[in-house]
Amino acid sequence: MKNSRKRNLLLVLAFSLVAMATMGYHPGIEDDGVYLTAIKSDLNPALYPHDAPFFRVQLQATLFDKWVAAFVHFTQMPISAAELLFQFASILVIILGCWSIARVLFEDERVQWAGVALTAAMMTLPVAGTALYLADQHLHPRNVATALVLLAVSRILIGKRWQAVPLLLLSFVLHPIMAALGISFCFFLSMAMLDPVHVWLRSLRDSLAAAVPLGWIFESPTPIWHRALQTRSYYFLYSWTWYEWLGALGPLFLFWLLWRVALKRGETMLARFALAVFSYGVFQQAVAMIVLKSPALVRLTPMQPMRFLHLIYCFLTLVGGCLLGKYLLKTSTWRWATFLVVINAGMFASQRALYSGSEHIEFPGRQSANPWLQSFAWIRENTPIDAYFAMDPNYLASPGEDYHSFRALAERSQLADMVKDTSVVTQVPELGPAWERQVDATAGWQYFKLADFERLKTDLGVDWVIVSYPQPAGLSCQWHNASLSVCRIP
Repeated sequence: MKNSRKRNLLLVLAFSLVAMATMGYHPGIEDDGVYLTAIKSDLNPALYPHDAPFFRVQLQATLFDKWVAAFVHFTQMPISAAELLFQFASILVIILGCWSIARVLFEDERVQWAGVALTAAMMTLPVAGTALYLADQHLHPRNVATALVLLAVSRILIGKRWQAVPLLLLSFVLHPIMAALGISFCFFLSMAMLDPVHVWLRSLRDSLAAAVPLGWIFESPTPIWHRALQTRSYYFLYSWTWYEWLGALGPLFLFWLLWRVALKRGETMLARFALAVFSYGVFQQAVAMIVLKSPALVRLTPMQPMRFLHLIYCFLTLVGGCLLGKYLLKTSTWRWATFLVVINAGMFASQRALYSGSEHIEFPGRQSANPWLQSFAWIRENTPIDAYFAMDPNYLASPGEDYHSFRALAERSQLADMVKDTSVVTQVPELGPAWERQVDATAGWQYFKLADFERLKTDLGVDWVIVSYPQPAGLSCQWHNASLSVCRIP
């Protein structure tokens, strides 16, 4: 028994390492531009004197940044090392949660590990129409919340429902939206575990009548807010393509089918789990369609009600892997070897193509060959802490930039951008006027001359810029590489 437990823990660790190696690690990208920036601001309040609202206001509903900052302060660990440690720990707990669920649903250990293996490889599987992955390639409270929700699900499956409560509460203070969806699923799962199931089915019928959520935001949105919202096409459910709809509704059909088949075969636990996933999906789909269709509820659009698919995709990957192990891989060594190589190599290749301008795993302290990251590193070490930067408002989408956040990695203030800050504005509408003024001021950046930079300094207080190399005439540039120049506005 002791040897079996040790072997299982080693396998969880091994698959966690495989997951990290396959998905890669990119601190400072995407949403980390908000979270990592906030952590650094917590540790050094003198940072970001000009633009703190663009990351600080959005985080009022979470304790995530404060907890990570407290850990760094207490351990005196470098922030980059702490972020990597937390990222690996969150992936490890996700793998542990998946294995804990699989071992309840399937008796055969090989089948359980097949599900875990597929989930580990598919961490960067896109979730239809939501701009989410199963797990992010950087530290994100969504990763931690997902891990806690999966553990809570495993507790409910073994009949220890009260052990799920603190896990769900902890996830809620880290990522309220994902935790709320996890709580919703755990309710459906708890009902599905009741004997007989027909009691739960009757309660479901009654609960569907309450599918319309209470609208808590009816304030009329501004044109600026609508402008920011339009940059997020995946928010608009009724504009989705046919394959996005297939990605949303297909998993629900598969779990409905699994419920019926498992029920006929007497696989009671798997049947009830599949029924819970199906019913949760139908309920949340109804909520999403009501919210995204009603003009009165338009302010709820940035809450992205279709995010409920994230949890369904996690379960689809896990159960799908288990079924592959049960009916295809079985005990064949060569099938297992082919399975592991194909799924991991395929996902690894997709991530290398997606982040082609960066190292696959960006280890702390390692000098980057990415010209954007080189410029950020120089700025962090050689410019005043109160420096205020302007750059192309679409810099995050520049070839080879790979969506690395200037704020998070250069640790300096910047004018608002058109890629990430638009998402912040949809969450915090009061930032709209400042955002619009700043992005409009930098429109046509590629044609800027000295007079345009001087205008930015006069109107907005900007005193530094990142421009292409060679720089426009008249700028005083302190550093450059083959692609970029860091210059001070005279």
